[in-house]
Amino acid sequence: MTNQNNTKVVTGVVRLSYANVWEPKSINGGAEKYSVSLIIPKSDKKTISQIETAIDNAIKEGASKFGGKIPNKAALKLPLRDGDIERDDEAYQDSYFVNANSTTAPQIVDSKVQPILDRNEVYSGVYARVSITFYAFNSNGNKGIACGLGNIQKVRDGEPLGGRSNAADDFTTLDDEDFLD
Repeated sequence: MTNQNNTKVVTGVVRLSYANVWEPKSINGGAEKYSVSLIIPKSDKKTISQIETAIDNAIKEGASKFGGKIPNKAALKLPLRDGDIERDDEAYQDSYFVNANSTTAPQIVDSKVQPILDRNEVYSGVYARVSITFYAFNSNGNKGIACGLGNIQKVRDGEPLGGRSNAADDFTTLDDEDFLD
């Protein structure tokens, strides 16, 4: 699965966090977008290497956004971030992460590439493979490489993230008499 510009990556198995993949949401008053944070285990050297190569390719291809010159990588805002350093969250330990977004809804499929229609099937905490594309940006004095969200293939369920509890765990069944007290 390659494209001409080599800025597209299909990840290995990653964990979805902050998964706004069914409905677009506005972040800080910006345009509504579909978005997700991809938690990538540091042990997944193949995906990390592909992402680093795609970022380098996006920098080269985006030279026009940077005044026709390829800037020093250290001067750019880069999408691959270290969860051990930047997140005080157990889910991000021993992992890198990339925040991906799109104005277009991702196609969401199961392991047999059949569409998933039940919104409860894909949530923050689920494990998936995700197609992402990297591209250069230069706006409001910020220069860097952004990550576009492509499509999502659910691989398996995971412990839900975000601290939301299940109603069945919060409550017990009530007998009719309990309402009369």
